Amino acid sequence: MAGSASPRGLRRFRLRNGLEVALAPIPGATTTSVWVWYRVGSKNERPGITGASHWVEHMLFLGSPKYPKGAIDRAVVEVGGTLNAFTDCDFTAYFTTVPAEHLDVPLDIEADRMTRAAIVPAEVERERTVVRSEREGNENWPEFLAEEELYHLAFRAHPYRWDPLGLPGDIVQLTPADLKAYYRRFYGPRNALLVIAGGFDPRRLRPDVVRRFGRLPPIGDDPVVRQDEPPPTADRRAALRGPGTTPFLVMGWRAPAVDGADAPAAIVLDVLLGGESRLFSPDGGWGRARDHPASGLYRRLVAPGLAVRATSEYRPRVHPGLFTVQAQAAPGVALERIEAGIAAAVKRLVDRGPTAGELAEVRVKIAQGRALAYEGATRTGFRLGYLSMLGPPGLEATLLRRIAALRPKDVHAAAGRLFAPTARSTVTYHPTGGPGAG
Repeated sequence: MAGSASPRGLRRFRLRNGLEVALAPIPGATTTSVWVWYRVGSKNERPGITGASHWVEHMLFLGSPKYPKGAIDRAVVEVGGTLNAFTDCDFTAYFTTVPAEHLDVPLDIEADRMTRAAIVPAEVERERTVVRSEREGNENWPEFLAEEELYHLAFRAHPYRWDPLGLPGDIVQLTPADLKAYYRRFYGPRNALLVIAGGFDPRRLRPDVVRRFGRLPPIGDDPVVRQDEPPPTADRRAALRGPGTTPFLVMGWRAPAVDGADAPAAIVLDVLLGGESRLFSPDGGWGRARDHPASGLYRRLVAPGLAVRATSEYRPRVHPGLFTVQAQAAPGVALERIEAGIAAAVKRLVDRGPTAGELAEVRVKIAQGRALAYEGATRTGFRLGYLSMLGPPGLEATLLRRIAALRPKDVHAAAGRLFAPTARSTVTYHPTGGPGAG
């Protein structure tokens, strides 16, 4: 497992204004993917302006000096490209993938809106309806409601406690001035990473990147969060009731940050319980966790018919987060039985840890997922940017070395620390019928 699957020929450099650049040429690629990552996410918000990062994400598509409203989408679609963006706790990312010969289009767009987005009051008000609808759409899903409640329960001080979509009251009250101030404070070359992956000649591209982005002002306040979360001292529980037909349960244990001593073991425990590592999965750690028939939770809950779905997730973050387990009960099965099944699966790891054979299988899965995560220009751009948001260059190789060095007794000891009862929060969702099926 030693080494890194990072693309050959990867070149990194930093411009004088602070912008980090990663160029990843892929020989023979016919497309090129341009990603701009900002080290700004919901962790940088405060009560009163929660959801600001997500809202700014929307606004960067709605006008800049060279690209008025609608022009960005048209410019990309006209050359046969695709584009999107997403907001997380730790970062916000924008990407455009185009035929390689049209690389200048996304480069021109990103250079124009990095520091000069037009956050116009009238457009902010129009977008308020879109943001509210997105939030209300998620509220139709019991999983969203339960997981949001879980983070409110598990975190009392750290900004991980609110969802990147923001709190409903803040979405109503956030002003155009609030958004503009937030954008001007945090967005700029000093907090940004430009990743370009695919078909291009890096010797010719580097001067073009310097020309387009090097003239931007060196702005962007320090995005590091210094608010520590007090250690938990007791099991925390909450019960929700709402529309739907499927009882749902989610548990979370306070988990280490990506650079924490127990992070490699937590990755292994995620594979043992849920069947895959979120950081080393083929989709790069994004999207919904999948069921795996060989996983501990599946064998304990789904195979015997107690649950229709059971997964785990340890998504490493910049700050200590959560290791979660989610399960949907099968018809007629009480959530108490689901909780008991989860407790039994976790207890096995706490009591005995993995066998040498199980640990070897985990390493194979991690190596396979890591290799697939670099397939194609878009995945490669995502992978390089995502890892860079979590830690310094070489983070992936460091984690792989640390995972390779783990022994069964190391994972066993880490399981005892991770799954401590005082570090656990539990939310149950009890459906009352009607729309919304989990």
